[in-house]
Amino acid sequence: QVQLVESGGGLVQAGGSLRLSCAASGSIFSVNAMRWYRQAPGKQRELVAAITSGASTYYLDSVKGRFTISRDNAKNTVYLQMNSLKPEDTAVYYCNADLLVVGTAWANGYWGQGTQVTVSS
Repeated sequence: QVQLVESGGGLVQAGGSLRLSCAASGSIFSVNAMRWYRQAPGKQRELVAAITSGASTYYLDSVKGRFTISRDNAKNTVYLQMNSLKPEDTAVYYCNADLLVVGTAWANGYWGQGTQVTVSS
């Protein structure tokens, strides 16, 4: 069974840092793009950062210069280093990845279960 498992969320004061991790496991042939989304209460889910298999990156404007996405291809893991956190960063953060599963013809998107990040003022 293929799954994405996130870790690293928690409660932090404004200005603090957190590092999220998301590991893909199961019968995976390859991992393409990996992404972090977030969803705050009453708001739509938004794309925070993305990284391709070639390490090209994308960031939401409001997190540029504060967040860094990276990946370890050997571990099928993506990270999100979050610095200078603000109360408006409070949300459930979800990992998303395009995984080519062994025995299938094309990659499909998979989601993690989400991890809560709360930034207090």
